[in-house]
Amino acid sequence: MPATRRASGCSAPREPPGSAAILAASFVTLERGRLTRVAVLISGRGSNLLALIESIERGEVPAEIVLVVSNRAEAGGLAHARARAIPTLTADRSRYPKRVDRHQRILAALLAADVDLVVCAGFDEILRPEVVAELRGRMLNVHPSLLPAFGQTLHAQAEALAYGVKVTGCTVHIVTDDLDAGPIVVQRPVPVLEDDTVESLSARIVAEEHKALPDAVRLFAEGRLIVEGQRVRILPRSQGSAAERR
Repeated sequence: MPATRRASGCSAPREPPGSAAILAASFVTLERGRLTRVAVLISGRGSNLLALIESIERGEVPAEIVLVVSNRAEAGGLAHARARAIPTLTADRSRYPKRVDRHQRILAALLAADVDLVVCAGFDEILRPEVVAELRGRMLNVHPSLLPAFGQTLHAQAEALAYGVKVTGCTVHIVTDDLDAGPIVVQRPVPVLEDDTVESLSARIVAEEHKALPDAVRLFAEGRLIVEGQRVRILPRSQGSAAERR
């Protein structure tokens, strides 16, 4: 994984303050007797995708990945999906040079797959507003810092080192119109060591992302996330299961 990444893809361009809709309801109610249908958007080697796949295979996350989408035909993560016969879609920049065309193709595939949840796992484009609007409240993104610190940057790890923070980490948040500013679902801290480099710090952050992302997807799938303005409440397991049964 590269030492730095795009600042959390999958958000729409920032709108003027107060213009974005406020998420104030629980997540989508899942159909009875059905695993949560997840699509994962990637651009690179797909280590977070693989971590989620393996968590599902171990029975830790009650979900199934029904589609993996990449905007790069050479993305290594596509191999993880193909090895398990998970359908894939490529909206490559060379074939679809206009972002609007790529994202229309991606949105059409997500809707056709009847997904409950979309996970941005190292996807390096900011999705167009119509994509975010169509899937509002059903998109999660992983960012390599403890948001709101070091958001909206391509170099969160390097900036953490330059600022001299003693702790950084990763965040899984709900995608909204505001880049890297959606309600926070899961965070995991990572101490910054005296001899850290961007590469060493990035590696430890990625290791925590591999835990945080499956945790967030599991909470969604269990119906345990309630969004109240900017805050996400996590229900106890029994309450989440009851909410899902209704």
